[in-house]
Amino acid sequence: MAHFNISRRKFLSNGSIALSGLAMAGLPNLAFGQYDQQVRIGLVGCGQRGAGVASIIKTLPGMDLIAYCDIVDAHLQPMKQYSKSANPKYYKHYQEMLRNKEVDAVYIATPLNLHYQMVVDALDAGKHVYVEKTMTYDIKQAVNLVHKMKGKNLVLQVGHQYRYYAMYHKIKQIIDDNWLGQVTHIESQYNRNDNWRRQVTDPKMERQINWRMYREYSGGVMAELAAHQIDIANWMLGGHPLKVVGLGGIDYWKDGRETNDNVRAIYEYANGVKSSVTSILSNQNNSYAIRILGSKATLDIRRGSAVIYPEPTKKVLGIVDGVTGATIESIKPGQGKPLLFESPDNKNLDPTAYAFMAFADCIKNGKKPESNVFTGRDAAIAVHMGNAAADTGVMQLWKPEYSV
Repeated sequence: MAHFNISRRKFLSNGSIALSGLAMAGLPNLAFGQYDQQVRIGLVGCGQRGAGVASIIKTLPGMDLIAYCDIVDAHLQPMKQYSKSANPKYYKHYQEMLRNKEVDAVYIATPLNLHYQMVVDALDAGKHVYVEKTMTYDIKQAVNLVHKMKGKNLVLQVGHQYRYYAMYHKIKQIIDDNWLGQVTHIESQYNRNDNWRRQVTDPKMERQINWRMYREYSGGVMAELAAHQIDIANWMLGGHPLKVVGLGGIDYWKDGRETNDNVRAIYEYANGVKSSVTSILSNQNNSYAIRILGSKATLDIRRGSAVIYPEPTKKVLGIVDGVTGATIESIKPGQGKPLLFESPDNKNLDPTAYAFMAFADCIKNGKKPESNVFTGRDAAIAVHMGNAAADTGVMQLWKPEYSV
């Protein structure tokens, strides 16, 4: 990622220019209509997430969904509306789709337990891959996938789409340039008030339709929700966690599910930085939130916004958007100032849109994704360490063999 080393003096004297530069740091320079040919994508898994992303891909330049695969006929039927091509192909078995030479890349939006083998088979078939988070079902698969990618001249991108969101690139630069002081703690939550249950017309399909609720298929709330914020913490702190303790259980939705309806984990990173991660399914007040606590200021991050709060005991020169030359201490204690940011194209699209635009850019120009097999491995291992800690009550340690 590009790095902008901006001094406080230069920042304060050229605030608007510096802020524009920060918003662009590390993001692909993509514009609508810039591609001269389409990246032809096959979608495996046409459920809620797959269909939602398909509706986004349809609006983007340089790519087209030309093939769909799902074991449920009802999922396949409405997918044609998302294709630019007149005659997309439909499959019940993904291996058959992989034999289609017109497919350049595969988007995998299946239950977690299927990710690894599908990614491996797609790579072996010479296809580029975008796989939803969490990258793999377990730790061994995450490590194996790193080995599998060695020597592959293919793109493997993992669906941690916030790595393509301008706000987080700005936050990363703020942390790196010490505007928050020493970051000591991160507090995250990704909560919902929902049982996660989907309607099942055929009882035989219960486990396949409601796969997030069963351990055979899913890593539960840690893998489906908290994984995003675990990845962000890894990114902001520049590494993976060293250890984790956790608690969890099925304490509210006692309906036969197997995955926890609540998990709380505390990760420790280098230099003693602690990152607490909470995900529950019985209350969604402030559903998505991250707080980054530094010795000079705190960043309170929501889904599409961030506010900086100064520490009242510190003299802090820093970012006060819209007030050129101001200092953070000009904000009264307890009050915050919004962090302004802009996307590269000024369109402020869904982060998933920018992730897929970057995916196409990587394929066409031989680039390495921001969310790649290494960052995907680190997030996946951290997720599974957190689940193991919650299940066993035993602290989980990052093992040297994970860092291949």
